[in-house]
Amino acid sequence: MRIFASVFALGLGLFFAVAGLVSLKNAKTTVSPFKPEESTSLVSSGIYQVSRYPMYLALSLVLVALTIYLSAPFGLIGVFGFILYMNKFQIYPEELALVQIFGNEFEDYKSTTRRWL
Repeated sequence: MRIFASVFALGLGLFFAVAGLVSLKNAKTTVSPFKPEESTSLVSSGIYQVSRYPMYLALSLVLVALTIYLSAPFGLIGVFGFILYMNKFQIYPEELALVQIFGNEFEDYKSTTRRWL
């Protein structure tokens, strides 16, 4: 059961990662989270209708998969730490940049699509 749950979480993480990358590539915009100012279009279709940050969600799911696989419940502290870190040091600055670029369009998107899930 542990292996199945781990593989399931890993598969779900890979799905979110690939779907996010494909959506960004199809929109011909940057995939780099370090340069949000280079965004040329606001992607709100595909997997981005479910989550504003599917690739960060994917990384979280990979951490969950590892925690399950290793039978290390304290690993969940690391998952929550990752989520808190990403919210404060990556997502918040990214959202400030996206508001500057896309204005009300991004604000509307934020109001209809959850950050994680």
